[in-house]
Amino acid sequence: MIKPLADPMAARDHARAMAGTKVDTMPVLPPVAEDLPADVAAEDLLWEETIAAGGYTTRTLARGSRLRLIDLEGDACASVLIFNAEMPSERLNIADTVKVQWNAYLGAGKLLLSDMGRVMMSILKDDAGTHDAFCGTSNAATNTGKYGEGHNSSAFPNGRDRLLLGSAKHGLERRDVHPCVNFFKGTKIEADGTITPVVGPFDAGRELVLRAEMDVIVVIANCPHILDPREKWTVTPLRISAWRGAVTPEDDDIRNATPEGLRAFQNVEDYFRR
Repeated sequence: MIKPLADPMAARDHARAMAGTKVDTMPVLPPVAEDLPADVAAEDLLWEETIAAGGYTTRTLARGSRLRLIDLEGDACASVLIFNAEMPSERLNIADTVKVQWNAYLGAGKLLLSDMGRVMMSILKDDAGTHDAFCGTSNAATNTGKYGEGHNSSAFPNGRDRLLLGSAKHGLERRDVHPCVNFFKGTKIEADGTITPVVGPFDAGRELVLRAEMDVIVVIANCPHILDPREKWTVTPLRISAWRGAVTPEDDDIRNATPEGLRAFQNVEDYFRR
């Protein structure tokens, strides 16, 4: 049984006294950043947040927006889902992202493709070089087997349930939590097919910048990679920034880099021609 507060007014006063309190991992409202790229105006900043170890976040971004992820301390793992904001049944398709580009190792110039042949986001900048399009994220069973527990309210939350919490804020359900891409933690496929994790820790401050090629819902979880060989549940904070940007022009180098990529961009342009 929940006991009523002895003094509700005192509780209210205490809560109001917390206004202005800041912690290292939280959204900044209104968003303010001191290290935006030189060509970005402060008024164009849309989102500034630091995700704690084991945390998650989500945001809807308009076409043309830039999304920057920073591995603050060298041990973050950004597991990312992407949905069409207008029609969430269209979402990131990892299999198509890999096979259409003839390359499973993502980096600058690569595309994140939907299950309808459209490019959802493109990678503008990558100074990490360690990403994973093979393994997906952890779940309650894998975390329980490795760390002793793994549900959302435990000390060792798993990536899939964190992605579910973020997706649910947009009316999506467990069945909508599709295979994700992992940024900042990589994998290498050996000649015999073995998957070797490349999980660091790495140098602090590595950056990744994505461009939204559609209006998208982005969901991000920051939990240890499922193949992380360390016995200890280990992950560090992840910084997120997003700002308004121009829609990709027809002469864009990434748009025109390959015939397959160009078709994916043309499919987006056809979608927005309605």
